[in-house]
This record gives sequence, structure tokens and C-alpha cells, in this order.
Amino acid sequence: MEEQEIIGRGTWIDKLAYELVKREKNLGRKINMIKVESGLGASGIPHIGSLGDAVRAYGVELALENLGYKSELIAYSDDMDGLRKIPEGFSEDLGVHLGKPVSQIKDPVCDKHDSFAAHMISQLLEGLDDLGIKYIHEKASDTYKNGLLKEQIHTILVNSEKIGEKISELVGQEKYKESLPYFPICSSCKKIYTTEAYEYLEDERKVKYRCKPAKLGSENIDGCGNEGIADITKGEGKLSWKVEFAARWQGFDVRFEAYGKDIMDSVKVNDWVADEILNYPHPHHVKYEMLLDKEGKKISKSLGNVLTSQEWLNYGTPESILLLLYKRITGAREVGFEDIPSLMDEYNELEDIYFGKTKLDNEAKLVKLKGLYEYVKLCNVPNSPGIHVSYRLLVDLCKIFKDARKQLVIKKLIEYGVIKNSNSEIERLIDLASNYADKFEWIGTTEIKLEGATRKAVEHLEELLTQKNVPKDLQSSIYKIAKDHKIPTKDFFKVLYQMILATDHGPRIGPYINDIGREKVARRLREHLHN
Repeated sequence: MEEQEIIGRGTWIDKLAYELVKREKNLGRKINMIKVESGLGASGIPHIGSLGDAVRAYGVELALENLGYKSELIAYSDDMDGLRKIPEGFSEDLGVHLGKPVSQIKDPVCDKHDSFAAHMISQLLEGLDDLGIKYIHEKASDTYKNGLLKEQIHTILVNSEKIGEKISELVGQEKYKESLPYFPICSSCKKIYTTEAYEYLEDERKVKYRCKPAKLGSENIDGCGNEGIADITKGEGKLSWKVEFAARWQGFDVRFEAYGKDIMDSVKVNDWVADEILNYPHPHHVKYEMLLDKEGKKISKSLGNVLTSQEWLNYGTPESILLLLYKRITGAREVGFEDIPSLMDEYNELEDIYFGKTKLDNEAKLVKLKGLYEYVKLCNVPNSPGIHVSYRLLVDLCKIFKDARKQLVIKKLIEYGVIKNSNSEIERLIDLASNYADKFEWIGTTEIKLEGATRKAVEHLEELLTQKNVPKDLQSSIYKIAKDHKIPTKDFFKVLYQMILATDHGPRIGPYINDIGREKVARRLREHLHN
């Protein structure tokens, strides 16, 4: 069998970067700087899904740099988007601002920002900063006000009839056969999307419009009846999403942008507009599935089922988020705080593979996992691995101790032989696990298939743990159970660690079981026995 060529660091990110460069060369475009873009929402609470778009784009930037090309990430905030509904958890008083650009609505949360949009954007940028993502931030309000897209807007509006027909053909939307794909901000009521642009004054570069009732999502928004004229060069309106991406791509010379399946129709139209109207080959794309909550619902700013990076970082490291987002890009995934323990421990395993502490026979898999580790570290790899302690073990210990928790957890880790002494890294992990232990109930471990002698040995241990007079030296009793059932001790301990801690190794198991509670461990064993 012919060996598959390994590109870059061997991950899906490297493959994307390679395909992007190959396409750019075929197009004959200059590639002295390859810009990638990510859109940042500004109309609701930013969540880990919207953060993921920028994180993945940054991964492509790093892969391009690894291939020898200069690259940069543009993080673009559409702060001229109109408020379509009141996000979950916000006051109904916000209803008076429905339809207004979010950059023109006062910050309803605090007095630290100029607008609703500025508050939301600051949270998302803070999330990127916390993860170490580097970017150039661009805002729609500045882009339009400074006339950076005025030539693209002009060309699109001159060709609006042709574009309206194509939108109808591609996605079945008829509205742009009757109106221009441009929304002025009403000079009277200050709303956007209630304005219908019906005539373009080409020589003056102005748009005539009327403000009329409109339906934004599930909300009916009143128009004020005003008729006015908007100047496209002065930020008095914005393009429809059906054409705005194309204008941005050319205006900022964007060569790559990923997109979620929820905006497939917009991307399809924008690709055509870029290619055929603006004469700018559309960027290389990759489509990703949306992140879902644990009920299988799309994580949404407006629904309020958001999971923010700021909350996540109360319990997990930045690497745990980056691992979640860089592991793969295809396939929908249900994400919740209960994923943190497994991701924290998976990161430790990944680091062990990278530094050769865990051996893999499959060379292609080894290269891929080492590459994944490098991206999780944002290509800034340390000289040696960190100290690894099972996150589940830490959570267990933190649930036992309330007073003097940190000192007692460290004492137990030393007794178990997990660490020799404490340091700031261990203390930080204990802080995270402590937060998790106080906030969440125990999250179940991985499923283990128990058969034959192993199953009988686990049943034996479960029975022993529920007896009134459990032997004081539990460690020796577990050794004896393995011997009685003719199971290698190492293999039996590994199964127990997998059932109790979802890892292949751990502390001295007898003292650990005594510390966290024999009945608690017995319950965990029963869960696996009954699966």
C-alpha cells in the first residue's frame, strides 16, 4: 500500500493551508501575504462556538506560516447589525431598540463601553486574548464610515438587478428582485432592516429608501414611514449579508474564511458576487458543523444557552478549549462543562505522546497527534512537559476537603506518589478543579466493557467495598483479588483506573479509595457492571 503523504504537521489544518496555497498559485495571485478572516458576532453574548471560528482561522494562519508564507487573521465585527430580538436574560426594556444597529444602542450591562456592540465584542476579544490568539480587529462601523468598501458597494448596486435575479435562482429569495441589497439606517427612527432601498442614484452614490414595517426573525418591527436618501460613502447604511461578505473579501483581500452550515446560502451567493460581479475570486472555504448544547440544540446568543470561554476558564485551561476546537472541524458536537475533565486529561496524554513518554507504532498517527499538540500550544512548544495530575483525581479530592483544601489535596498527592512536591502549576490546577468540584456533580467516566475473569474480579471488589469490615490494607486486598482471578496486577489496576478516573494510571489505589469513600467507588463500579 502506498504511504499517504504527510503535509506540514499532519493535521486537517495543514491540509487546508496546503489546498489554499495551491489554489492561490493556480489563480496566479500574489501570495506574499495571505489573509484569513473570521466574523465576530456583536448582537448577543459571545459563546465558545463564535470564538471557535476565529480560533480555527488562526490555526490556518499558523499552518500557512509553517509552510513559509506570511499570514494574518482579520477578526471582523458586524457592529452595524440590527438587534433582531432580545437575547435571553436581558431586560424587556431593550425591546425599544429592536431594529437599531447594535453599535447605536447603549450598553445595557455596564457603563464601561460605548454601546451594546462594544460590550459584546469586548467579551469575544477578551476570550481570544485569554487563549493567546493574535488578530487584527476590524469593525463594520469603521469600515463603512471610512468608505473602505465604497467601490464594492457601488459596483454591487449598479449590478443590483442582475444580483437580484441570481439570488432568486440560487436560494429562492425574491426580495432583492424588488429592492436593492443595501440597508440604509433610517435618518428618522435610526433603525436598519426596516428600510427598503428602491433606487440607486449612481452619479451621486446615494440610495433612496422608505422605512416600513419588517419582520426580523420572529419579531415584527415597526417602520416609521420616513422616506430619505443615504450616502453609501459615509457609513449611512450597510450591505445585505447576501452580498456583504463578497465586498469585504475584496476590500480586505481575504483568501480564506470558514463558515457554518447556518449561512450556507449567504456564502453561495457571496461566492458568485465575488467571482462574477467584483471580479475577485472568492476565498478558499471549509464548512464546519455547529457546536450544540447537551440537549442537541444549537448554541445560540439569542436562546441564552451560551457557554462562554470566560466561564470555561474558571474550570479548565486554555489548552483544553484549544484542544476541543482543533481536534477536528467536521461533524456536529455536543459541548458542555462536563467535557472539561476528559479534555484536561486528554491534553496530558497528548503532551506525553509529543515528548515520547507514550509510544505509538503508527507513524502517521504519531505525526498527526504531535501536530495537534503543536497547534494546541499555538506553535509555541515548551522544552519539556508539564506536571500531569489526573483532573478527575483532583476533582475527587477537592470534593473531600473543604477547609485547608489546597494544602490537604497536595498532601494526598504526595502520599499517593503522584507528585514529589508542590509548585504554582499544581496549585493552579487545584484551583480549577476546586471550582469544578464546588459547581458540578461528578460527571461519569468512560464506558468499559467488562468480560470474563475481569468482570468477576470487579464484582469481587465491589462486594468487598460494601462490607462493614473492609480490610485495613485495601491495597493488598486488591492485589489478592487480581491474583485469585488470575489477572495480571498491572492489567487489573489499569481497568480500575479507567472505571474510576477514566485514565490508564493513577495514585496508589487502596489509599485513594479509602480517602474518597469506599461506597462512592462501589457505586462507580456498579455503574460499569450494569452497563
